[in-house]
Amino acid sequence: MKFGIIVFPGSNCDHDCRHVVRDILGHEAEFLWHKERSLAGSHCVILPGGFSYGDYLRSGAMAACSPIMDSVKEFAASGGLVIGICNGFQILQEAGLLPGVMMRNDNLKFICRDVRVRVERTDTPFTCACRQGEVLRIPIAHMDGNFFADKREVSKMHRSQQIVLRYCDAEGDLSDEYNPNGSMEAVAGVVNEAGNVLGMMPHPERCSEGSLGNIDGLKVFKSIVEWASARR
Repeated sequence: MKFGIIVFPGSNCDHDCRHVVRDILGHEAEFLWHKERSLAGSHCVILPGGFSYGDYLRSGAMAACSPIMDSVKEFAASGGLVIGICNGFQILQEAGLLPGVMMRNDNLKFICRDVRVRVERTDTPFTCACRQGEVLRIPIAHMDGNFFADKREVSKMHRSQQIVLRYCDAEGDLSDEYNPNGSMEAVAGVVNEAGNVLGMMPHPERCSEGSLGNIDGLKVFKSIVEWASARR
């Protein structure tokens, strides 16, 4: 299986993602510069975390206009697998591939720590290796991760079961205390209506090998591989 990892000016988790895909899981991974238009035969495209264009205008807003995003949109429309992590999630929203917007964390501070998220669905390409209701411990590192959508979008998200990950406590219960950024409905990750595009604020690539003391994030990458392998 081949992963394409898009590199924008300011991406800083691109090498972490390639390490997990190539060195941990043993699959092919290629960096794709944002000015290119080819996805180089990728079976899954990753938009990694970082600070694309410095996030000076609005997180992900400028990156969403990069030439390669036209190809990503076509790839997603054809059913290709796309995952955006943190800033990658914000870019997918700005590109119109995922619902909602990201506002400043409700405490107006940058947050960098482990959180817990509950798996809401296991029938997606990104969570099929998880158990329903499983609680994963994954780090976050962001300033703008406060998910918001208007009532019409939220209703549509519920009808389409687009909420895949929610912030929770160790037992999987939801409360404001364990919602680190004030996200509406404790959203930590959503998919598009078709289910082939995921955005998630936590960083699974930062907890995908034993030497880091936590491999919960590896389940996201394993899900992608299992899903794609079963359909090739």
